[in-house]
Formats: sequence, structure tokens, C-alpha cells
Amino acid sequence: MLFNSLQFLVFFPVVTLIYFLLPHKWRWLHLLIASCIFYMYFIPIYILILIFTIIIDYYAGILIENATGKRRKWYLVMSLVANIGVLAVFKYYNFFIDNVNELLRDSGSAAALPFLNIILPIGLSFHTFQAMSYTIEVYRGHHAAERHFGIYALYVMFYPQLVAGPIERPQNVLYQFHEKKEFDYDNVTDGLKQMMWGMFKKVVIADRLVKFTDPVFNHPHEYTPMAMLLGAIFFSFQIFCDFSGYSDIALGSAKVMGFKLMKNFDKPYHAKDISEFWRRWHISLSTWFRDYLYISLGGNRVSIPRWYFNLFFVFLVSGFWHGANWTFIIWGALHGFYLVFAIVSQKARTRLNQALGITRVPWLYTLTQVLTTYCLVTFAWIFFRANNIKDALYIAGRIPVAIGQLGRFVLSGHYSKDGLQAIFGILPLYQTDLVLCFLVIIVLEAIHFFQRKNNILSLVKARPLYQRWALYYLMIMIIIFFGVYENRQFIYFQF
Repeated sequence: MLFNSLQFLVFFPVVTLIYFLLPHKWRWLHLLIASCIFYMYFIPIYILILIFTIIIDYYAGILIENATGKRRKWYLVMSLVANIGVLAVFKYYNFFIDNVNELLRDSGSAAALPFLNIILPIGLSFHTFQAMSYTIEVYRGHHAAERHFGIYALYVMFYPQLVAGPIERPQNVLYQFHEKKEFDYDNVTDGLKQMMWGMFKKVVIADRLVKFTDPVFNHPHEYTPMAMLLGAIFFSFQIFCDFSGYSDIALGSAKVMGFKLMKNFDKPYHAKDISEFWRRWHISLSTWFRDYLYISLGGNRVSIPRWYFNLFFVFLVSGFWHGANWTFIIWGALHGFYLVFAIVSQKARTRLNQALGITRVPWLYTLTQVLTTYCLVTFAWIFFRANNIKDALYIAGRIPVAIGQLGRFVLSGHYSKDGLQAIFGILPLYQTDLVLCFLVIIVLEAIHFFQRKNNILSLVKARPLYQRWALYYLMIMIIIFFGVYENRQFIYFQF
């Protein structure tokens, strides 16, 4: 079920109302049934995959807690193999078979391995990683094994964050399902406001930008270099608004019922370097890789070459987690390279900045850092979004051409309509739609600017009643009249 659907518009209030009307002892069952219905709305039979991993991990947690010595590790391995095995079959099997068949063709062999005719279950990587975090935390002694099977199943299947996160830890969520949640007016109103903000980002910004980005990335040879540059910029905001919009709706819907999920985004395009970007973007995933892979590899407590390898390898795996395609692997490798290069070149960059005198103007230095980081991230997004490596390389190669054309046009001083037409050519959107795309991005960044020192929710709550309701009404009207309603699923559902 999509958050941006009419079905969810009915599902959410009904589930929430029943939740508060039921006695506490039955609420877990109600939420579990509701979560099953939510998930089965996509492909019902795939609920069996969830049930399989839930049963494995529930008993693995208890066995790990009760066991001693090497048996604890074997029970953990059993759990991880089951989870990763499901992920490997449904998400990566056809990718590996395709590459093996390609090697066979290149070697002149007529043999070909068979593909599996299966569809990737919605959000498989998310609930798999959440389940894995449970058994790992039990193994490390950071959390007790959950004895209530229904509560553990709800931990994995809680519908707000089931298909696209945030990827929760047992320490943050499991105890909340045991607590009795009272109706709280502030939680309800704050949650609804966060849901409304998330819906604005999804249907008004992300789904409007996709009308530009889809044609450009799907048919790059039909558009000018400037259209590709705009496509890359628009996609950077599309994916942010799409994914963070989902997270806002997830956090808001959980908060209405009194549950607190972890924050998943924190104005990532305001980051001053790639490391900070990953502390602000998809926080639940980046911390998952940090805690369970990076630290397990030794982190930075190893030799310098090994440290660089650890960083690069983690981001390579992160790229592969996102999708079974070489484009995602290159995207992850780029971010790994960015981080390693930043460390290697830190002293040289510091000396260069001091020589140029840019550090003597703090605001200019910060702006330069933010823009540089944004450009690097946006360039990497090209490989994330492109349909294949060939298209990605073609688009990436045209970006410098677009920047050169734009620079020459600005420096020429002749801002004629013909000059603009020559640069932009035919665009996927009409002029009015293009202006709207720029306008919604400006509104988004203006709000982010004001949020630097003040929480926007706190600022709104401090205003008089009539001003608050006028703002709510305005936001609802904008969502209704400027939203794009095509039941377009969220980008990260495919992961």
C-alpha cells in the first residue's frame, strides 16, 4: 500500500482509531494484522518470506541468548545465512546469472544458466537488515531476546517503516511495543503535521520533478547537455524529497500512535563534506553499515591502507545493497573514493584554501564546501539513476559541455531568447512546469534554511491559532492542487 494513495487515506485513520479504542493487551495483535494487510496489498504471497525469516530469527535470538561458547556464533551464522540467502535469491540471483552468461558468451560458449522469473519483494533489503540487527544485538549482549513472538513479528513488520525504513534497532523499538500508549494530543497533531510535510515533499516536489528526470534519463540522446545538467540537479532533489518524504510520513504516522522512530534525514545537501553528508543522509542505513560492517572490519583502528580499504569496501557494499546493477556499484564506489580522497588530500586542500585566502571569509568558505559537496553527490546520483552504465557515462560526459555552454552564455551578455533556446533545446516540460519545478525547490531550501537554528514545527506552534490554521489550510490546498497524483511508488521501495 502506498502512502500517497486513497487506500492509505482510509487505512491510516481506521487503524489508528481502532488502536486507541482497543485494550492495551490486544493492540500488538491489531498492529500486526494491519501491517500484514499493508504488506500484502502489494504481492500477498510474499508475506510467506517475512514469516519464514521472522520464525528463524525469533528462535535464533532465544538460542543465542541461552547458548555459550561457539554455539552462540553458530546460531548467529544460521540466522544471517537465512536472511542473506533470501536476499541473495530474490535480489541478486538474476544479476549474477546475467554476468556469468555474459562471460560464457564472451568465451564463445553456447551454454546459458537459467534465470528465475520472480519479482523483487517490496522493501526486502530494509526488513532483512532490521531483522539482522536484532540477532546481532542479541549476540553482542546489547539486547535481550524477545520472548513474545507477536511482539517480535511486529518489530519486523511495523507498517510505517516496513518497506523503506528507517532501519530500526531493537533497543529503540521493541520496548515501545510493550508500553501502553495513551492518546496524546501533541503526538497526534505533531505526527499529522510531519505526515503532511512528507506528503508535500513526495507529491508536490518529487513527483513533479520526475516528469522532467524520467524522460531525460530514459532517453538521454534526445536531449541537450543543459537538459541533462538540469535532469541531474532535479533528480538530486527528487530522490531526497521522495525518500525523506516517505520517512516523514513513516515517523509521523508512528508518532500519532505514540511510537518514536529514529530520524533518517537531516538536511543532507547542507553538508560541508561527504562524511557529513552520510551523517545526514539515510542515517539508519549509514549507521547500520558503520556499526555492523565498518567497525567489524576494524574501522580506523588499523593501518592506513587497511583503513582506506575499509571505507571503500563499505561503500562498495552499500552500493550493491541498493540494487543488483553495476550502476549502483559504481555509485557506491564513487562515494568510497570521495571519502578516501578527502582524507588523503586534506593537508593539501587546507594549504590551498589558506593560500587563496578563502578561509578568512567564513561564510564564503562554508558556501564553497557545501556547493562542492553537493556537486560531488549530484554527479554520483547520475550513476544511481541511469538505466545502465552506457547511459550514465554519456550523461556524465555531457555535463561539462553544459557548464561550458552556460558559462559562455552568461559571459556573452547577450541574453536573447534564441540563445536560451540553443542551450536548452527541447525540454521534457513546458515553461510553466519548469518554473514550478524551480519554485518548489526554492521553497524547500528556504524552509531548510530557517530550520538551521529553529525547528520549523516549534516555530509554527509558537504562532497564534489563526495563523497556524491558515498555514495548515494553505499547505493542504497546495498538496491538493499542485500535487501529482499518479500512484507513483516511492523510489526506495525497489530496494
